[in-house]
Amino acid sequence: MDMNGKVVVITGASRGIGEATAAHFASLGAHVVLAARTADRIEETATALRTSGASASAVACDVADPEQVVDLITRAKAATGRLDVLVNNAGLIDPIALLADSAPQEWSRVVDVNLKGVYHGMRFAIPLMVGQGGGTIVNLSSGAATSALAGWSHYCATKAAVLSLTQVADREYRDKGLRIIGLSPGTVATRMQEQIRASGINPVSQLDWSAHIPAEWVARAIAWLVTPDADSYRGQDFSLKTNEGRRAAGLPEV
Repeated sequence: MDMNGKVVVITGASRGIGEATAAHFASLGAHVVLAARTADRIEETATALRTSGASASAVACDVADPEQVVDLITRAKAATGRLDVLVNNAGLIDPIALLADSAPQEWSRVVDVNLKGVYHGMRFAIPLMVGQGGGTIVNLSSGAATSALAGWSHYCATKAAVLSLTQVADREYRDKGLRIIGLSPGTVATRMQEQIRASGINPVSQLDWSAHIPAEWVARAIAWLVTPDADSYRGQDFSLKTNEGRRAAGLPEV
């Protein structure tokens, strides 16, 4: 892939999938904009990328706050005058608890980030992309979007809603040149899996660490979803949980 001259915004870029995705797109020549609440961490990563010869910037952003997302998209556009890819990756799963044991305020915070954060990104990126004649939005989804898992009422509900947002946005903006796709990566070796394991709730917490794929694989899959080869998955969740999906994205089979 040649991403020279393209601008890619990645939310939740301070670690895990987001950080790996920023590094991968930077290696392809894109200008990457790393967004996360932890300003020091994303600035450190952006600086390291620039030192290696890549083009990168960092914008502190809480995706739950629409004004901060407006600022993120505005500053991304200022980089080269356009926005080619938005990766809605920011997400929470902690605290994990059975529904009747959950804290309403903490449950609502997950909704604010996992669902409203994706909505905010799409809401303010879509007009820019439509105006420039195209763009791709990749929403990080999960098998939890279509499966019920104990302790994950907040996560399952928000990921199901994000899948619906992907479907609706594709229906509304496909004919305006936008490509909107969800990605269900399966279990990934990130901090989130450490939180899941610590909870001891549901079978996912019992998985051996070796069962989780590396974040770099997800980054490569996201880059593949930006290409026309992935057009058949527009408006739905593309899954990396099968060897068929991994082959399509150019990843090793397991």
